[in-house]
Amino acid sequence: MNNQPGNPADQQLVQKVLRGEHHAFGTIIRNTEALVAQIVFKMIPHAEDRKDLVQDIYLKAFHKLSGFKFQSKLSTWIATITYNTCLSWLQKKKLVLPSELHREEDVQETTLERLHHQATGLRSDGADGPLIQKELISILQTEIDQLPLIYRTLVTLYHQEDLSYEEMAQITGLPEGTVKSYLFRARKKLKETLLSKYKKEAL
Repeated sequence: MNNQPGNPADQQLVQKVLRGEHHAFGTIIRNTEALVAQIVFKMIPHAEDRKDLVQDIYLKAFHKLSGFKFQSKLSTWIATITYNTCLSWLQKKKLVLPSELHREEDVQETTLERLHHQATGLRSDGADGPLIQKELISILQTEIDQLPLIYRTLVTLYHQEDLSYEEMAQITGLPEGTVKSYLFRARKKLKETLLSKYKKEAL
């Protein structure tokens, strides 16, 4: 996720693929497969559909590579293809994504973020640290997976892939303000759910 728009490493990889050095596309896949998997796994509910979609995503990326203009990171461009491919699949299945605009509010550190910090070891001490981290990660992931599709996708991209609002807007095609709004709503819903299910002192 370190590539910048127009980055020479991206350009070299793309040029190699376009020259017929197809092994370079394997490097592109390795560089982006974690991000692609995050999006597919959050958006597509059934495991049997995910493999075919990932293959379709990279086939599209390969055929469209000559049209990539380096106006974003290569990873962001492929993530956009991923999101749109998943969205098209969902539309065919008659699944509806949230479409209402919500309040564009900034929030302080939420329960979600506190859990994230604890789960990554920033606040865990002692011999029980790894066990606590594992439990917190499990709790957090379970509740994220219960969110509406677009919400859990944005939460994952922001908190697990460290993408910016701008990058998430590019990937989803949503206005940046809407991305912030959806993320706010997702955090709020997570916080309310976590506080209702688990003791405050555990969070």
